[in-house]
Amino acid sequence: MLRTTLVSFLLAAAACAAQADGNAAAALASAPVRTGGEQALYAAEGVVEAVRQTVVSSQVQGAIIQLAIKAGDAVQAGQLLARIDARAANQSVVASAAQADAARAELDVARRDFSRQKQLFDQHFISQAALDRADAQFKTAQAQTNALLAQTGVARTQSGFYTLNAPYAGLVADLPVTQGDMAMPGRPLMTIYDPGLQRVTASVPQAVLAGLAANQPVRIEFPGLPAAQRWQTATRVTVLPVADASTHTVQVRLDLPAKLAGVTPGMFARAQFPVTQGDRQRLYVPLSAAFRRAELTAVYVLDPQGKPLLRQVRLGPTMGTEVEVLSGLSAGERVALDPLVAAKVR
Repeated sequence: MLRTTLVSFLLAAAACAAQADGNAAAALASAPVRTGGEQALYAAEGVVEAVRQTVVSSQVQGAIIQLAIKAGDAVQAGQLLARIDARAANQSVVASAAQADAARAELDVARRDFSRQKQLFDQHFISQAALDRADAQFKTAQAQTNALLAQTGVARTQSGFYTLNAPYAGLVADLPVTQGDMAMPGRPLMTIYDPGLQRVTASVPQAVLAGLAANQPVRIEFPGLPAAQRWQTATRVTVLPVADASTHTVQVRLDLPAKLAGVTPGMFARAQFPVTQGDRQRLYVPLSAAFRRAELTAVYVLDPQGKPLLRQVRLGPTMGTEVEVLSGLSAGERVALDPLVAAKVR
């Protein structure tokens, strides 16, 4: 009698548990796998580059005696960046100018002498040969004066190399030198870029490049930015006419809108290239339905009885509140919207 009562109790408990699981499964929120005709996309990782970025270096040798900027400063076109010790160059300018003044004095004497010789020749007091010699001396003095004036101009121009000015308005990205360092021709002293002109450079495989949709906007995602600034549209797309021989990819440059806040060179970006879809059917599920655990990306699919079953999937790009499913699901299936609740249903 006691044994019969115990068996009846266990059967009743199992039935209650099954009914509770059935009620939980029935109450489980779900959504169908949606089919869409949206433009197919190819995601390519890229990096932000400055369209105008200049590594400033010196054309002359000398000690840096003044640094007027520091890393991160904003500079205007023509603004003083640094000064190099130019005392020797300035003395060369003074010496060249003095030589030019002496040549001008000699030229003035030669000019007057030629004028006197010309008057004497007109009065038949000297020969043609004497006049020719005076003319030659005058032209020689004139040529020497012009040469010394040119040398003075070269010296003045070279003295200007000891002052470094900003080539355009921008930001100082790097300053690897300090005051007192020795500047050498070709040695990088600082890096300046224009934050108003930037682009994203991405590498696209040759096989994908042939299927890119023409005249379609290319969206760019910046995962490191706030949600309001995360997505931008390229203003211009440039495909470089050369492929990498080792990776067989082609570089694509995507110009960004001017003066984007928070976007800096070197930042990671992800470009979404529209591609020709063909006959492939695109499937979408809500973002909340998919979850990741270590290396597993999965959703809970409801069977005909409404019981959630774990299934691995491969996801594509995100489209608003939905994510594309590349494999693992079929059109018409239903997925649980809350994986945590679905995991408790047995």
